[in-house]
Amino acid sequence: MILAPLVIVVTVFMLVTLPLWLVVTAAASLRLPPPQRRGARFVWFAVAWLTLESAVLIACLWLWVAGAFGRDRHQARHYGLIRWFLAKVYGAAVRIFRLTVEIEEPEVTEEERAARLSRPIVVLARHAGPGDSFLLIYHLLSLYTRQPRIVMKAALQFDPSLDVVVNRLPNAFVPRRTAQSGVVEEIRRLASTMGERDALVIFPEGGNFTPRRRRLAIRRLEEKGLAEEASRARGMDHLLPPRPNGSIAAIEACPSADVVFVAHTGLDDLITLGDVWRKLPVSARITAKWWRVPADQVPREREAQIRWLFDHWERIDAWIGEQRMART
Repeated sequence: MILAPLVIVVTVFMLVTLPLWLVVTAAASLRLPPPQRRGARFVWFAVAWLTLESAVLIACLWLWVAGAFGRDRHQARHYGLIRWFLAKVYGAAVRIFRLTVEIEEPEVTEEERAARLSRPIVVLARHAGPGDSFLLIYHLLSLYTRQPRIVMKAALQFDPSLDVVVNRLPNAFVPRRTAQSGVVEEIRRLASTMGERDALVIFPEGGNFTPRRRRLAIRRLEEKGLAEEASRARGMDHLLPPRPNGSIAAIEACPSADVVFVAHTGLDDLITLGDVWRKLPVSARITAKWWRVPADQVPREREAQIRWLFDHWERIDAWIGEQRMART
């Protein structure tokens, strides 16, 4: 953990001030400000977040003391703590920002669902906005009872509770300037030890979509002589071209895993905190859809895997376009 001393200080501060945060949060839950008062909504959400951060750090302290009860049980308790935290954050967002999330998923029988839960999965999701990762992990934990593994930017460790909890579970933080080969090796390491309930989450684009990043990504493909990939990237209006190395490494390291592609749209333009402040609507709505590819249908040759990955990325791009047209 890069912030161990700070974590100790914050934990002590939260313990001392927890009664105050609880009182303020209780007051906020009894009478929320009118939705049009943007500043008040953000204040209430910040209070709720800090209160939950306090509770997580206190729980982490207790779990550290009780950590001698076995590794598996120790990890299960931390996953349960993350599930509780994200459920509370999600509930606060629903109430304060009037957030709604609609998920379109394939229809399956109970037998098929049970069979799928007996295999690990590699989740390949689009990258858009600051809240997409939290929502995805929340649904993996709560709706699909999975144990997520993620390769994240090291900057996220500046969140004290995230720094503590995530470092106690099979995840990886990578510094901003880490070479792609280092990121791929972390993905390979996490994928190679997955069990039947685990889910490795990857964002193949490598960052949020912006028109400038799209142009630069296409230029890089052209400079590498990847004319076909560059042409296909130019045909996608809402996504960056996927970087295949991480996805392929995960599939190779865990060949028994099914692959799940996740598309979502609704808050795509909220990239920075400034965007969230200026553009967050009175009622926030996110629409999501996912497709599952069984392990025995995943291509095994590298060139075929790259074409297959671009095929699905084009499918996600078309779906996003349809959703945006339906809202206009």
